[in-house]
Amino acid sequence: MFALFRINYHNQYHSAFGDVTTLNQAKRLWVETLQRFTPETILRAAKKAIEESEYLPTLHKMIGFCQGSPELHGLPSVHSAFIEACQAPSPKAEFSWSHPAVYYAGRNSDWYFLSNNTEKVAFPIFRDHYLSMCERVVRGETLPPPEIKRLPEKSETPLSKDENLARLAALREKMGL
Repeated sequence: MFALFRINYHNQYHSAFGDVTTLNQAKRLWVETLQRFTPETILRAAKKAIEESEYLPTLHKMIGFCQGSPELHGLPSVHSAFIEACQAPSPKAEFSWSHPAVYYAGRNSDWYFLSNNTEKVAFPIFRDHYLSMCERVVRGETLPPPEIKRLPEKSETPLSKDENLARLAALREKMGL
C-alpha cells in the first residue's frame, strides 16, 4: 500500500513521510488500525483511493475505502430505510425487508414510537439505530433475519379448575382487586 502511494503521490508522500522515523511510525499506526481488514481488502482500497483521489489519503479515508459504501452491502439509504420501517405492516417480523438492518433499527427505535410520532421526532432516533446497524454490517457482521415466533400447534396440558381459580385469585390480589 505504501509503495503504491509512494509511486502515485510522489511529492505528497515524501512531504508527509519525509524521514524513516515518521514513515515507520505511520506504518505502525496504519497496521494497527487496518488490521481488522484482510490484506486483499486493504490493497483493493488503496487502488480505489488512487483512482478516486488526487491527494494522499488520510487513515480515516483509508478506513472508509476499506469498508466500502453501505450500498455495496445491500443497505438502503437512511431515509429509504426509515420510510420502509414506518410503512411495514404488522407482524413486522414477517415483512419482506430490503435488509435485516432496517428491521433491527425499527425494532430498536420502537415500532409504536415510529408510528405515533412525526418524522421530525422519529427520524433522528431511527437514523442513529440504523447507522449503528450499518456499521456492524460494513464491519462484516451478518445480521440474522427476523425471528418469526409462532404459537405451538397444541397448547400445554390445561390447568385444572382449582389451579385456574388459584391463579385468578393471585392475579386479583396482585392487581389490588
